[in-house]
Amino acid sequence: MKLTIHHLYADMMNLYGDRGNVISIKKRCEWRGIPVEVVDVGLGEPIKPTGCDLFLFGGGQDREQTLLVEDLAGKKGADLRAIVEDGGVVLGVCGGYQLMGHYYETPEGEKLPGVGVFDLHTEPRKPDEERLIGNVLVRVRGPEDDRWREIVGFENHGGRTYLGAGVEPLGEAVVGFGNNGKDGTEGARRLNAYGTYLHGSLLPKNPWLTDQLMLNALRRVDDAFELEPLDDAAERVAFESVANRVRHG
Repeated sequence: MKLTIHHLYADMMNLYGDRGNVISIKKRCEWRGIPVEVVDVGLGEPIKPTGCDLFLFGGGQDREQTLLVEDLAGKKGADLRAIVEDGGVVLGVCGGYQLMGHYYETPEGEKLPGVGVFDLHTEPRKPDEERLIGNVLVRVRGPEDDRWREIVGFENHGGRTYLGAGVEPLGEAVVGFGNNGKDGTEGARRLNAYGTYLHGSLLPKNPWLTDQLMLNALRRVDDAFELEPLDDAAERVAFESVANRVRHG
């Protein structure tokens, strides 16, 4: 059983080192002896699912997002929606997260249509509003055991994202601004699709979430599949150090 990581627009949407998410998944697969392939999917290139896939959509600036709109408006966007509806695993970060909604409105007032995976939209910040920048601590309900967990990361976005009735947040922002700095939500989640503003990179800082995404993908081939435990003692110490520092300012 081989896991294929599809890195969407790797050359354009890699703000704040989001390629680290690819590296984290790849290494945690290799340490367990799980074959893994990384496929970069650029402009004009089709998405080719293999049956055991994980799709990563990183962050970028307004210019890059504008360039992607036409590419996502056709078959590629439709394929991505179909993959999510079929239980495929997708992680969108910052700009990628925004483009997974209905639209992203630029500061100039242009509404860039998104893929529509999530029932959400993103509005620009008002002239008297600051960018939402800083370290973030989020409480997330684990999909496997319904237990509350925490993830950490870094956000830097001007857009304010608002969730519709058809999507739940990824979690609650304990520290940080989250989706819009007002309602206490961070990110979005629907089926096996996840969206978040957390850079940092996200997955190297949060190995349990990395494993959860991998498990979701691998169980599409074998629903009884279990990941071999890893010695994450160093990762746990690092996480607790960062989480405590963020929690206490």
